[in-house]
Amino acid sequence: MTTPPKQGDFRSESTPRRVRYLMALLVVIAAAVILWTNQYLMLRFTETTRSRAEVRLALYSGNILSELQRNQIVPQLLARDPTLIGALNSDDFSQSSQRLIEYRDEIGAEGMLLMDAEGRAVAATDRSLLGSIHKAQPYFIEATRSNDTVFTTSLLEAGGRVFAYSRRIEAQGTLIGVIMVEVDLKKFETSWAGFTDAVIVSDSEDTIILATEARWRGLTEKEALAVRSVPSAIERAFRATARWGALPADAYLQGEAVMRQEARIGFQGWKIASFTTYAGVRERVNAVLALEIMGFAILMAMAFYLVSRKATSRLVIFQRESAELRQLNAALQREIAEREKAERHLEVAEQTLQQSSKLAALGEMSAAVSHELNQPLAAMKTYLAGAKLLLQRRRADEALSSFQRIDDLIERMGAITRQLKSYARKGGDAFEIIDVRDSVSSALSMMEPQLRRGDVDMSISLPRNSVYVRADRIRFEQVLVNLLRNALDATKGIKSPEVKILVTVGDDVVVTVRDNGSGIEDLESLFEPFYTTKSPGDGVGLGLAISSGIVNDLGGRLTARNGRNGGAVFEITLPLVSQSAEAAE
Repeated sequence: MTTPPKQGDFRSESTPRRVRYLMALLVVIAAAVILWTNQYLMLRFTETTRSRAEVRLALYSGNILSELQRNQIVPQLLARDPTLIGALNSDDFSQSSQRLIEYRDEIGAEGMLLMDAEGRAVAATDRSLLGSIHKAQPYFIEATRSNDTVFTTSLLEAGGRVFAYSRRIEAQGTLIGVIMVEVDLKKFETSWAGFTDAVIVSDSEDTIILATEARWRGLTEKEALAVRSVPSAIERAFRATARWGALPADAYLQGEAVMRQEARIGFQGWKIASFTTYAGVRERVNAVLALEIMGFAILMAMAFYLVSRKATSRLVIFQRESAELRQLNAALQREIAEREKAERHLEVAEQTLQQSSKLAALGEMSAAVSHELNQPLAAMKTYLAGAKLLLQRRRADEALSSFQRIDDLIERMGAITRQLKSYARKGGDAFEIIDVRDSVSSALSMMEPQLRRGDVDMSISLPRNSVYVRADRIRFEQVLVNLLRNALDATKGIKSPEVKILVTVGDDVVVTVRDNGSGIEDLESLFEPFYTTKSPGDGVGLGLAISSGIVNDLGGRLTARNGRNGGAVFEITLPLVSQSAEAAE
């Protein structure tokens, strides 16, 4: 026997079902309202657009008729002008063109033309027409055949039309000339181009004489509507955007619905027609529909929110939060224990790192002392051998010169040890203003035995005037010696070794040491300590690292690159000290 459901259970089962029914009903109501709104607004906005199109069409036709009527009386007045009649009788047209220009400016006509009885232009607002023959033109022929003012249209070779009023000029009943006044109707085409409507004006034979599209002129309306690939006015006028809901289409062009309006101008059977797109109607309807859809969407979102809020049980939330808090508490305890353990390991690692740093500093210092003292010792050995040879040959004076160089090298070694002893404080006490040329000469003198032994072609380019920088003389010369020694090592095995030293002066002083060796393979690691391309025993890779540090301490920079024709190029850049600063020093 089954147990009947409790009252609370029945409510819990029926509530979601009622909510679903209400949501479905809301969707049906929304769809019905949107469809009805679409149909109603389409009809209403279509009528509004049609009314506006009719008003614009009446305005266009009125403007055209007013322009035609305003210019109709002008030929009659000019045909009675004594000045023009006298000019035709006397063949003196010196002032006639200027008079026509004044009339044109006052009336606002497109142009005026005065022709004699033979059709030759004797005066014109466009002076380029003077002397031209118009005997075969319609406005001349029709004027000579009628005693009243006649209106004609002429088709130009370029496709445009000339709208003109013309009238014969008589003297004592005899034809002496014809006056023609051109009506400016093209300005209306220009003004229509700023609207989305397509407008055409056709004559009594249904031939289009004015249109927003130039390709329509000379065609009938049916032929114009069949023209394809129109890029501007036709596309704007005939591309309707309606896809849902019926539109009261008056005409179709290329499969698109348009609204067609027609009016009569009241002049020689002329008609004017406009084609209005439904794009504006569709945009206005879509704007209202978008607001309605947004409103229904907000209502549905609020309904979903209320349903989800009631469906959520507070007990489940509390249980879930309690479980999460227990998990967070356990994770926090584990993280605290791991942090304490990591702090103890970090303490031990810091002590180990301090000891390792001391050992590394001691090793680097000893390597630097060994590297920097090797060069003076090698030079001293060479000078001692030379002095011994000179004493054996009883050349004591030259031997004394070698001993003097040995004494200078000993002094240099003492200066290096003093610098290394005071390396920790890195003071600027030894800085002085020195001449770069003297330092280059001193470095070359120190490297003279190695240069001779290697048979190196040495090229030196120094400025004529003194070049002053603020630096430590011993350390600066130490950098130059290191660069020269590297250049000699790089040119070993070269058939014709070359080393060039160039000193240039600009905003800074640049000392360039260039060789024709094999170049530099790894420019990025060049200045790192213990990086070397020499074989084991020839170097430890500290020379360039120490030299770069010295140049940085002097306020400059040491750079390296490969030359265009091969070899390595090292440049020392130091700030230039002016002569006034040197004099003050």
